[in-house]
Amino acid sequence: MRPVVKFLEDELIERIISEARDILCKLGVEIHNKDILSMLRDYGAKVEPNKYHVFLTEDIIDRALKTAPGSFNLYDVLGYETHNFSGFNVYFTPGSTALNILDYETEKIRRPTTTDYINYTKVVSRLENIASQSTAFIPADVTEKISDSYRLYLSLLYCEKPVVTGSFTIQAFNIMKDLQLVVRGTKEELAKKPLTIFSCCPTSPLKWSDVTSQNVLDCALYSIPVEYISMPLSGFMAPVTLVGTLVQHTAETLSGLVISQLTNPGTPVLYGGSPAIFDVRYETTPTGAVETQMIDCAYNEIGKYLGLPTQAYISLSDSKQFDAQAGLESSMGATLAALAGINNISGPGMLDFESCQSLEKLVLDNEICGTTLRLIKGIEPREDFPSLPRFKELLKEKHLLISEHTLRYLREEHYFPGAVIDRANRARWLEEGGLTLCERAHREIKRVIKEYKPSKLPDEIKGELTRLMEDEARRYGMDSLPSRL
Repeated sequence: MRPVVKFLEDELIERIISEARDILCKLGVEIHNKDILSMLRDYGAKVEPNKYHVFLTEDIIDRALKTAPGSFNLYDVLGYETHNFSGFNVYFTPGSTALNILDYETEKIRRPTTTDYINYTKVVSRLENIASQSTAFIPADVTEKISDSYRLYLSLLYCEKPVVTGSFTIQAFNIMKDLQLVVRGTKEELAKKPLTIFSCCPTSPLKWSDVTSQNVLDCALYSIPVEYISMPLSGFMAPVTLVGTLVQHTAETLSGLVISQLTNPGTPVLYGGSPAIFDVRYETTPTGAVETQMIDCAYNEIGKYLGLPTQAYISLSDSKQFDAQAGLESSMGATLAALAGINNISGPGMLDFESCQSLEKLVLDNEICGTTLRLIKGIEPREDFPSLPRFKELLKEKHLLISEHTLRYLREEHYFPGAVIDRANRARWLEEGGLTLCERAHREIKRVIKEYKPSKLPDEIKGELTRLMEDEARRYGMDSLPSRL
């Protein structure tokens, strides 16, 4: 039996959805995009164009829910399936778009570089429990006008895993779409085998900017999967109660679903988000707070009730260091998320309110992910009945270390973490150097980077990706891209 955690009764879910729909129809939503407002008017919505305000209808919402697919697959750069977003399938991806990286040598945060990003892609390529990469942090050695596309370019060049990404400008989408078309070959192949997921974020409360709403529309036109990242803040930009926050999150997410499904019915989506409570003592948005994690798991239940695959920013920490708080908040989030069946869990590696990535934390989080993936496999009998023969063998041999039954099921029953996790006795730990967790994690990073094997993406495709990226850089005044040595 797969263990599951639930926070909401079906009756409460239904009430939350009903209230959210009522808000969209009676209070409406701001959408600062004239093309989308025109489309919604054509479908019967009441539009106030001067205020960029639209009142949806029950029929429009029902239409969007009817055409939104209940599952979809994701594929790596070579075209192999890596994800099946359906049911309670769970996958992990690193947290994304951090401004800083935690430097191991100085133990201080700093702005990352291209070299940092390449090292990140090399590490992610070898993390068995993290199924996709994200455009995790923003290299500071290129102009910000190409920072979105540049991160996607490096990800596609160095790591074969699919990418969770996004764009902060309308212009960046075109080059990011073209980079994917180079890998897939045609628009039809890209739609058939999606390579990325784009994060698209409404602004709380109940507002879509021109950029983010256009991203939703553009992704739909190319059947690029979108995860809606509604970010209500309980007690600040949302009601203080968790239920009230869930009502707002539902309304904002449904409004995004309407945009994508009316643009191109059947566009793949993830019912996602990054809500948080607001800690009035410090004026911060703690993603590691248990209430934040409860909201994440609860809206996942709402998404599943609506028949949609889900996503959440969870399994991350607000700590500023690679410390016990980081482990506490990340492991608790990962465990709850996996038990809740959130399909795409975003967060590993992330610190400091989603603003900082740490490679050392990322390799530790890979083990946290492995542990939770074992947890949700649950407990089931494996030739355990009748038990009498096994215990006769145990009494006769005085152990079962080399029993056929042990050898057959050892790897299935027991999760063995890698070198980052210390399970040696004290004498052996001291003999092997008495390394701290951070030292073990850094040693693992160095090993993985040293053993990195280049992506098997054909050289001609890599060359075309580089040509496109160099052309884009020149458009914004850069004579050349940073060295990738």
